Amino acid sequence: MIKTEVVLPVIEVPTTEPLKQMIGSGMIAGNVEGVPVQNGLTTLNQTHVKAATGEEVPHTILVTSRQQYGLPDDAIVFCNFNQLYKIDPPTLSMWCDILKLVPNSILWLLRFPYHGEPNVMRFCAERNIDTRRIVFSNVAAKEEHVRRGQLADVCLDTPLCNGHTTGMDILWTGTPMITMPLETLASRVASSQLYALGVPELVAKDREDYIKIAKRLGTDREYLSQIRAKVWKARTTSTLFNVRQYCSDMERLLHKMWKRYADGLSPDHILSDREGRDPNDRTN
Repeated sequence: MIKTEVVLPVIEVPTTEPLKQMIGSGMIAGNVEGVPVQNGLTTLNQTHVKAATGEEVPHTILVTSRQQYGLPDDAIVFCNFNQLYKIDPPTLSMWCDILKLVPNSILWLLRFPYHGEPNVMRFCAERNIDTRRIVFSNVAAKEEHVRRGQLADVCLDTPLCNGHTTGMDILWTGTPMITMPLETLASRVASSQLYALGVPELVAKDREDYIKIAKRLGTDREYLSQIRAKVWKARTTSTLFNVRQYCSDMERLLHKMWKRYADGLSPDHILSDREGRDPNDRTN
């Protein structure tokens, strides 16, 4: 038996347009985002991040009380559980504007790191936000981290660098997340998650749209309930958390690649079996 090595580079791009253009042109060799492609592209019709939140945390999420974290029962709780370095000044300023537009709302963040808390408090105070409306909690173990996410009403994503696994965690609790995709890969992950989940209405076009979505969710309780119910149901009906399907699709693509090589066929683009299929189809 002759040992053969097949190299499979993975290209990370913020948009699929370069890939579509290369496939559409019929070219099998070229350059995509600085990565040389010599033998065609292989596509997998899935969102970029495939976290196994649903595998790590049971479907039945234990009930947690807001009092445990100093959260008012009657308030609209906006949250973000990312590391604080992801919250740049324009984002925090936008969140302050949202707090001003949504009465009786608070912002729930993590001491991640601990010494970031006074900086955030000072920034918000300078924009006339009562610092009692900013609540910080400590970083927690995975199970508690995911479980307490259900206490928030809405997650405000960080546009510059999105929540990746953190976004998956909050969506698993049924809490809707608002995002605003920019130009980099790190800024477009959350929008991919939301499109895969089937809630594109949570993807903002710009800063004004982001604030508009947050204001509606924060002031229209009936609409908030509808969106939360939609997100909760989509956890188990969309492709986002279907890790088994993702693995099965990947295995099929690898088999296709190897078979083409073993049969001595010339290189070409290989499309996923699921290209063009219903994204909510959870069959293998």
